[in-house]
Amino acid sequence: MTLADCLSLYSIIAIWSLMFINIFLSVGGFIYIYKIYKTDGHRPLKEYPMVSVMVPAHNESIVIRKTVLALLNFDYPKDRYEVIVINDNSSDNSAQVLSGIQAKYPDRKLIVLNTDNQLGGKGKSNALNIALSVASGSVIAIYDADNTPAPDALRILVENLMADDKLGAVIGKFRTRNRNASLLTRFVNIETLAYQCMNQAGRFYFFKLCTIPGTNYVIRRSIINQMGGWDTKALSEDTEISFRLYRMGYYIKFMPLAVTWEQEPQKLKQWFKQRTRWAKGNLYVLLKNFKYAFDKEAGPMRLDVFYYGLVYGLMLTSLICSDGIFILGILGLCHVTLGGFSTLLWGMAILLFILNVLITLAVEKNEFSFESALLILLMLFTYSKMWVAVVINAAYLSVQDKIFHKEVVWDKTERFEETNNHKNKKKREK
Repeated sequence: MTLADCLSLYSIIAIWSLMFINIFLSVGGFIYIYKIYKTDGHRPLKEYPMVSVMVPAHNESIVIRKTVLALLNFDYPKDRYEVIVINDNSSDNSAQVLSGIQAKYPDRKLIVLNTDNQLGGKGKSNALNIALSVASGSVIAIYDADNTPAPDALRILVENLMADDKLGAVIGKFRTRNRNASLLTRFVNIETLAYQCMNQAGRFYFFKLCTIPGTNYVIRRSIINQMGGWDTKALSEDTEISFRLYRMGYYIKFMPLAVTWEQEPQKLKQWFKQRTRWAKGNLYVLLKNFKYAFDKEAGPMRLDVFYYGLVYGLMLTSLICSDGIFILGILGLCHVTLGGFSTLLWGMAILLFILNVLITLAVEKNEFSFESALLILLMLFTYSKMWVAVVINAAYLSVQDKIFHKEVVWDKTERFEETNNHKNKKKREK
């Protein structure tokens, strides 16, 4: 057996193993979401706690007005929540936009914190810590500056959080607001539903495990205080805080009926920059917490350490090997002797991938279609391949940051003006 055969066999075994894991999680996710969708998600409370809704924002004037208005439109008791926007060292007209909203709604608890480059401008975690210092709520809710949550999202999240003392946080679902803006946003929409939503549901159903996303979640103030706030070195502050929360003995619940809509990158350059930041953040969290993978006292979070290890280790190396062999084979520089057996396994893997993603889309309105199947196939040979470049770039930049002791700063995603096509329709869907 040649080296090319060995690498090809490794890739096949690794990718099939990851495929079975994803199918397993999708089955659990499908069952869980199907059960949840039979309810309205509400667990009414006798008394609703004070909630501080925090929105970190840096140069977000294009989207911030729509976001704040959506937050003020929650059906949560008006006197039991406040909205805190951290306009963090912005150079655009965000301050004026926010001031105008305050003037229009003088009776609402809308707090705007305008920071300069001395106190602010050091990333999302630092902005959240600033907001925490003035927050009055016993529950903290986080929304990104490009979000338009459904009116019932906050109430559903808080009700579920308060129903169980062992719950440290409850996360909702996020959807792509500009799904039809470009081919890239169509891919992101499918990725969000098939992996970031369905995998969350499956992990919660089987293992009571979830990872906090960067938006549309609530967490107990007491836990944040115990942690000493957000880790300002973490680009993926959501993943990092999830791991710490599990080590404290709490768990996180996924509640897909609490929905927010967010704007996704419409251009490849912005997408690549955003995903590199996410990958850098996840690599930081993985390295920081890898020591707990073999610690019995670390609880269920050990499974998440292994899960992230598989994604950034096994998946990355298997894709590099398979793509490398494919390219070298075309150039006539290597030859795989496994022949038809290898081709059959790859063909079956592709078919399973498409069917698995299609089934996960079936729980959403207007997502399961022949067009979606074609998009999934196209994703496999384009969008999925770009992930390899993202992780390699993230690893390179992480090493560079470590060597040169680079300080964490805002590295936000560029926003776009949106048209009204499909938008209002999509907001009404779950």
